[in-house]
Amino acid sequence: MSRVGRQPISIPSGVQVTIKDNHISVKGSKGQLSWDVPAPITVRHETDSLLVERPDDERQNRALHGTSRALIANMVKGVSEGFERKLEINGVGYRASAQGGNLNLELGYSHPIEYKLPDGITAEVEKNVQITLRGIDKQILGEAAAKVRSFRPPEPYKGKGVKYVEEHIRRKVGKKNV
Repeated sequence: MSRVGRQPISIPSGVQVTIKDNHISVKGSKGQLSWDVPAPITVRHETDSLLVERPDDERQNRALHGTSRALIANMVKGVSEGFERKLEINGVGYRASAQGGNLNLELGYSHPIEYKLPDGITAEVEKNVQITLRGIDKQILGEAAAKVRSFRPPEPYKGKGVKYVEEHIRRKVGKKNV
């Protein structure tokens, strides 16, 4: 049995969960998320927790069991607390600024990059080099952070580019004159 799938999902106070057929809807103080649970997986609502169950031990059902539980747990955490990803810009002249729903980046190209943030994602820039992305949907937040990083990934020689704060860049030694 899946170790992740067996664990119950605790529902914090202020979060409402609605299960109708295979559609689950989670509503909290930060917003509302919904998802269609795959057919063989069932979700059962108890007093202040959710249980994700599977019908048998087939390979496909085992795979969906833990994944479904993790996605539902992320929905519950997202609407109650929210998620955030922090990025850091390294490089001379590299900077960022947030204006409304746009993130303006100057990353050493001949033109500035203007990235329109997805719905539900907000950006906050500190000291022109620290970007904090916040949102309730973990998947969309991760995609937005990966897209911002892809504009100028960190290079291994000087470490210039956009990187996640917790990311470690393995540095290479440059050319040596003999």
